[in-house]
Amino acid sequence: MSVSDPIADMITILRNASRARHLSADVRASRLTESVLSLMKKEGFIKNFKPMEHKKQGLFKVYLRYSDAKLPAMSNIQKISKPGLRKYVDRDNIPSVFNGLGVAVISTSKGLMTDAEAKEAGLGGEVFLYIW
Repeated sequence: MSVSDPIADMITILRNASRARHLSADVRASRLTESVLSLMKKEGFIKNFKPMEHKKQGLFKVYLRYSDAKLPAMSNIQKISKPGLRKYVDRDNIPSVFNGLGVAVISTSKGLMTDAEAKEAGLGGEVFLYIW
């Protein structure tokens, strides 16, 4: 079965697994998914992820991060730019999520970046996700 928006599918899987307090979740593998997961790992929202073999496409096993009180590190994740309505920003209007407590993932000409990295590089682009 083909998925029209693989990033939205990944977000739903991670959000549901986090709310159900699962230790890990499996998402479909792609280069874009790998880039998003790398940013999430670097920002501390997930512990780690590793590729797994699958019949067709492959999977990533994502290990979710929780605090000592069993609260998820990622309280929510929201897709901003959708296939039917893309959201673009220039370098002067890069959004800040919860006054810097969250992260906006932006697709720039230099690849996926967080809002802070895009501001520092002076690049705008498509706003993919908000994670907090």
